Amino acid sequence: MFSKIILSILIITSLGGVAHFQTVKPPMKLNSRPIERASPVAEPFDKVTVAEMAARCATLDTEAGVIVLEFFPESAPESVRNFLNLAAAGLYDTTTFSRVVAGFVIQGGSLGTREGLLTKAVADRARRTVPDEPNKILHERAIVSMARGDEPNTATTNFFILVDKAPHLDNKFAAFGRVSKGMEIVDAINKAPTKEEKPEKPVRVKKVSVGACHAAPSN
Repeated sequence: MFSKIILSILIITSLGGVAHFQTVKPPMKLNSRPIERASPVAEPFDKVTVAEMAARCATLDTEAGVIVLEFFPESAPESVRNFLNLAAAGLYDTTTFSRVVAGFVIQGGSLGTREGLLTKAVADRARRTVPDEPNKILHERAIVSMARGDEPNTATTNFFILVDKAPHLDNKFAAFGRVSKGMEIVDAINKAPTKEEKPEKPVRVKKVSVGACHAAPSN
């Protein structure tokens, strides 16, 4: 008795004294199972309207002080939605301002700077990209914009806050918000000692809260 199923049969026929070999392949499955792909997990602001997002502000409680952001979803809806989702999920909590260019920007939002272990779920979220949304908002002092690489549509979770005008970024990067309170905190972070654009003592964001702009953000 054979213990294994023979997957191919080698048939040898003899024609004119020359051996010819023919391989018989096993039949293919008619109903192969489709590859299962994980769907993105639903997030709090996925179906929120532009008007509803415009009514939300974010408070960044940092080690250096409080920074409040207002948003422009009418100009960059997916960039705003992305920020609000990350904030509402607590993913910006304990991140740092990991890049500082004196007189230019402070950059934060890297999920790799969070305290504790980087879980697979957080790593997967950190890789999710946001489409570019260049718009007519000028990159001036206090503007918040999405950071990305040289390739288009590569923005993920990183954002930057300008401390001065940067016209070379206009119509290229997605400006999506503005500091409405706490620019003195942004300036203090920008003036701290750095080495090759890396702060010697990165300022940590203890918590990001989202709430109505006319009221204190909810915890």
